[in-house]
Amino acid sequence: MRPEPTHNVEPGHSTALDGLLDRRHPSLDLALELLARVRGEAKASSLELAMCVVDASGHVIASQRMDGAPLGAMRLAVGKAYTAVLWGARTGDFMESTQPGGADWGWNTTDERVVVYAGGLPLFADGALVGGAGASGGTADQDEACVSAAVRALGFEVEP
Repeated sequence: MRPEPTHNVEPGHSTALDGLLDRRHPSLDLALELLARVRGEAKASSLELAMCVVDASGHVIASQRMDGAPLGAMRLAVGKAYTAVLWGARTGDFMESTQPGGADWGWNTTDERVVVYAGGLPLFADGALVGGAGASGGTADQDEACVSAAVRALGFEVEP
């Protein structure tokens, strides 16, 4: 919600505050619910994952690492969530194109947070990008399957 101007504004005139945008992102409670659902999917598949939910700017809202998940999985889970929101796309979509000779070759080396393995999904609500979710610890396909099931169960779309 936009704050009201603290000074007098004549009717029909605008202020600098008219240029502010409203932003939407998952609440902490919703992010934790999403992580709980990813964790449930992982347990059902006998996986031990690290998982993360970020807001539309790529900042972490919540993250968890299941008992037994590899220590390095958390950095990848955060990177997958960040990459998904950065490009508004599934991280797995970049697995082939970022290989030498691919159309996107090299861009994934421009930011150490970018991860181009499957398992990161953008979160869209009413066509707007509101966040990202990522998991790591299984195969790339297993990570994505767990995140995808959880994301869809909560009503998010993964495409605009």
